[in-house]
Amino acid sequence: MAKTDVANRLIWLKGEILNVNEALINVLSPTSQFGLNVFEGIPCYWNDEEKQLYAFRLSDHYDRLIRSAKLIQFDLKYTKDDLQKALVDTIKANEYDENLSVRQTLFVDGFGSWGSDGPVEMFVAPIPRGRTSTEYNKKGLNCCVTSWRRICDENLSPRIKCGANYINSRVGQREALRNGYDTCLFLNEVGKISEGPGSCFFMIKDGTIVTSRLTDSVLESITRDTIIKLATEELGLNFEERTIDRTEVYMADEAFLCGSAMEITPVLSVDRYQIGGGNEGQITHSLHMAYLDTVKGLNKKRLNWLTPIY
Repeated sequence: MAKTDVANRLIWLKGEILNVNEALINVLSPTSQFGLNVFEGIPCYWNDEEKQLYAFRLSDHYDRLIRSAKLIQFDLKYTKDDLQKALVDTIKANEYDENLSVRQTLFVDGFGSWGSDGPVEMFVAPIPRGRTSTEYNKKGLNCCVTSWRRICDENLSPRIKCGANYINSRVGQREALRNGYDTCLFLNEVGKISEGPGSCFFMIKDGTIVTSRLTDSVLESITRDTIIKLATEELGLNFEERTIDRTEVYMADEAFLCGSAMEITPVLSVDRYQIGGGNEGQITHSLHMAYLDTVKGLNKKRLNWLTPIY
């Protein structure tokens, strides 16, 4: 286990490794006032046999982080090497030997406004996976279709993984919780299925895995891409990327939400329509097992996706 508890863990801020309670940001900064930041949630998995912690698809996470910074027009001073060194140094300082979710955030500091492009600073904050949000630790999810629509490329692009975008996820999630559900699904601006709050949606019908297109108001998810590759290249499953109608979801044989924090979590019902048998389906289970083998370094074909920390 780590040498510090969560409330006193060490995080990286502006080039220093500090106790989280000493890591301070100006309350008037654009990140504090307007959510002007972009971030990644990077999953790391402990392999007990090898006594090694693997960061999953680290280069892909950093490519997306840099794309987000470009699209939101940050004056970025950090390189990919800087990003990786900060992550590795922070994990090592905490001596973690367990599964982690690492939040790596680029934010606008200083006294600017929502229109500022700098100064851009960074923090890196790891947390053990068991201490993340409730919906990320459930065995199955009862969902509703929220009345709120997903943001789209014409107003606030979901392609940018920025703090302010997650207020859209928040309103859907809060509505779901108020009405007795675990989480929600969003429809896009034309009424088709997009994704969940911070997670991508897949359904299985007649043995075929189906997910929405990247142009249906979804984040360019690394977990989504991983699942597609594992399903088609390793498990030999049929796959379609296409627009999905709401009522198709009600009639699905299986469904799940996925993301770096959520991994693969079965959807048991949507709007009180039971999905399949109301439990984790066979294909969902096989995908989840393939995913866990891959992130822990047990899938030897995909070792190029792993970055050893120690």
